[in-house]
Amino acid sequence: MKKIFAACILALSVLWLNAQNKELSPKAIMTNRSLSPEKLGQMQWARNSNHFFFIRNNLLCKVSPNGKREDILSLGKINIILLNNNFGKINRFPQLFALSDSQFVFFNDSLLLLLNPLKENIRQVNTISLKAENQDVDLNNFYVAFTLDDNLYVSANNKITPVGISDKNGVVYGKSVHRDEFGIEKGTFWSPKGNFLAFYKMDESMVTEYPIVTIEDPIATSQNIRYPMAGTKNHFVKVGVFDVSKNTTTYLQTNHWNDQYLTNISWSPDEKFIYMAVLNRNQKEMMLNKYNVSDGSFAGTIFKEENDKYVEPLHPLFFLDDEGKDFIWQSQRNGYNHLYLYNSQNNSCRALTSGNWVVNDIVGYNKKNNMLFFAASCKTPLEKEIYTLNLKTGLTTPVSPVEGTNNALVSYDGSYWVNVLSNTEVSNRVTLLNNKGKQIEILLEENKALKNILADISIFSIKADDQTTDLYCRLLKPVDFDASKKYPVIVYVYGGPHNQLVTNSWTGGAGLFLHYLAQKGYLVFTLDNRGTANRGLKFEQAIYKNIGQIEASDQMAGVSWLLKQPYVDTARIGVHGWSYGGFMAIYLMLHYPEIFKVGVAGGPVCDWKYYEVMYGERYMSTPEENPEGYKKASLINHIKNLNGKLLVIHGDNDPTVVWQHSLMLLKEAVNKDVLLDYMVYPGHEHNVGGTDRAHLMRKIEAYFNDFL
Repeated sequence: MKKIFAACILALSVLWLNAQNKELSPKAIMTNRSLSPEKLGQMQWARNSNHFFFIRNNLLCKVSPNGKREDILSLGKINIILLNNNFGKINRFPQLFALSDSQFVFFNDSLLLLLNPLKENIRQVNTISLKAENQDVDLNNFYVAFTLDDNLYVSANNKITPVGISDKNGVVYGKSVHRDEFGIEKGTFWSPKGNFLAFYKMDESMVTEYPIVTIEDPIATSQNIRYPMAGTKNHFVKVGVFDVSKNTTTYLQTNHWNDQYLTNISWSPDEKFIYMAVLNRNQKEMMLNKYNVSDGSFAGTIFKEENDKYVEPLHPLFFLDDEGKDFIWQSQRNGYNHLYLYNSQNNSCRALTSGNWVVNDIVGYNKKNNMLFFAASCKTPLEKEIYTLNLKTGLTTPVSPVEGTNNALVSYDGSYWVNVLSNTEVSNRVTLLNNKGKQIEILLEENKALKNILADISIFSIKADDQTTDLYCRLLKPVDFDASKKYPVIVYVYGGPHNQLVTNSWTGGAGLFLHYLAQKGYLVFTLDNRGTANRGLKFEQAIYKNIGQIEASDQMAGVSWLLKQPYVDTARIGVHGWSYGGFMAIYLMLHYPEIFKVGVAGGPVCDWKYYEVMYGERYMSTPEENPEGYKKASLINHIKNLNGKLLVIHGDNDPTVVWQHSLMLLKEAVNKDVLLDYMVYPGHEHNVGGTDRAHLMRKIEAYFNDFL
């Protein structure tokens, strides 16, 4: 579901406005790129030097450790070098891989090229198919793994070798598995020196095919996808290891449970072992296992983790030495995500961080000084700070220059890092620092005038009904807000795991469309309820087996606060959300019909038994094991309670929350003689993208204007 949330937020907030155009519009939000705060493209450190690179104004800029900047490459210069060496011209700046301060690798159609802009020479180092997908480049040897359809290939020294060829419908090689849960983002994993490729092989032939109907042809056609719903047959996954020099493949012996998940694939630095987290299907037991690369044999279990609700490993191992002796593991075993140092030889373990706060991720390492960089929400869940940890002394030092949401890009040797900052006052500031947090150079300063366009942002906390738990809220007010007037309220909700809507970041974490609604005279209120991210395991697991109830209770605590405000029109409260938020919007409409007058729900999960295995069973178990929880959470079972105006929106090609959800809700509404409004976006998947997004915004706004 993390990719759903990411898609929702991206679509809502991809573009912002500038101070020259104070009136937002849906069309401007989606089409006018000049309204966006400036960002630096392709930010990266060179692999073999402490030089930092980014693209700005179609120029590649090199930043030296002392902060000196130099534009070294333009699109025009690339094309001159290409044409002079008998390669084809390109129309846009390519995605570059910086090897050093003067060597870059990039694709030109099917060719992998090595460019030296200082010497103005370029040469072909490899080739792949023109139709290749999921390209994964080993920058040691310039090998490339890629997929065609469901098949996996490796190209080495301009020779393409088939690694996995699907022999039946439903067998897939080299692609992401387990529907991108457990931190999985891809299906191929090069070894540190590039001698081997680990890859996923997924057999989903036993999973029921689900039809996605396309209406572009005169006679509609169906494209089937494999969609494992909660409680049904799941796919089977193996991990193979391809030896590039021998052209041989060995499969790891991972048959520990009949039904299991394989994730967090990690290579030992010496390429002798692969480590992997293995979970059973109910996700309550996890083993971190070690496998021999030479023959695929099981080499032992380093440790186990168990939880009476679920265990969810999300990060691969982080090795500290070239021998693979010491590594860091991230775990919520003690209630919050923290770092644990393991010795792979004797399996000893010690905690590196602790406390009632979460580590977000490891972002870098300075081997010379034994210094680890990590991101954490230590001071407040609303922010993300960067810290260094001396692994010898245990001293943790904050190095973030300014409070807010900080993201770090650390050089390969950990001597320098670049910080990308945003908060409610700063749209986007990029700074070069040394490893002690001393500022060297500001690479990009924010446009302060952008602040003039946004709604008034208030971020605060209230107590949940237990009178103990803090719930963070955001309220957007029109810039001409008058406390003596009464305003209608739109509650914007998501509410599910792996997301956080309220943050100390630009716009307060709200998408620009929400600021547009505030500009049109609405108060827009958002609350992060129990079940959402960045608050620890107890906070997240509060919804286990009972999705909807706790989330709604916390949302109603926010509504109770709203009802006490003298400027709130208590008879005009609406709710809007998408995906999990669509589920929550309808849930609130059906369970609190006396409060919510209007609702707009997009891509809603209407019955959790129709949702996917990995996510659904983690939080709800199976329909057979938790029938009462599924019954209570089903919106279909409660549609008879609808009292206000409800608009349900769905893309007919949705492969994530399949169209069946809202159609079943609509069918039951007809059966119960309940009136609701329904809008379908033909050809769109889980969210409405492109220029059609402006149409969606207009539709949502018009519905609230007409009925709220």
